Amino acid sequence: MNKIILVVFCFLLTACGFQLRGTAILPFETIYISAPPGHPMGTDLKRLIRAGTNARIVDKAKDAQAILEIISVTNDRQIMSVSGGGRVREFELRYRVSFRLKDAKGMDIIPVNEIVMRRILPYTDAQIVGKEGEEGLLVREMHRDSADQIVRRMAAIKIGEVDESPI
Repeated sequence: MNKIILVVFCFLLTACGFQLRGTAILPFETIYISAPPGHPMGTDLKRLIRAGTNARIVDKAKDAQAILEIISVTNDRQIMSVSGGGRVREFELRYRVSFRLKDAKGMDIIPVNEIVMRRILPYTDAQIVGKEGEEGLLVREMHRDSADQIVRRMAAIKIGEVDESPI
């Protein structure tokens, strides 16, 4: 009976379209990543591309078929709500990454694009140390998620469909 239930569950799972991510197929063989030196975004993107795609990272832009430029990465927080006594109750954490992908000729494959992430952080004065740790975890999660999104966006493009006419 357990085996039948397991088989039925597997069929239902495949019928809904579920599949593991696996390796992302990028439409180019080599890529150069231009990010601020030592910035975690560049490091994470290199790790993701090496481990989860078919592309090879090169050290010089002239050797690459595609060039990924990380234009800016910003991280800030804003007060969302205040108590009647004037104390902060919630912060909104924001993480913003601007990037673009060019081919070897300098033509945009993905024009300047922006990923914006927001998370709400409830805040209490009694848990200052814990909330600082939670904020750090949320920022790292947004950072990893934005790097994943960049790789998925690159995997979704079709080089043959790129309009190379000047605008």
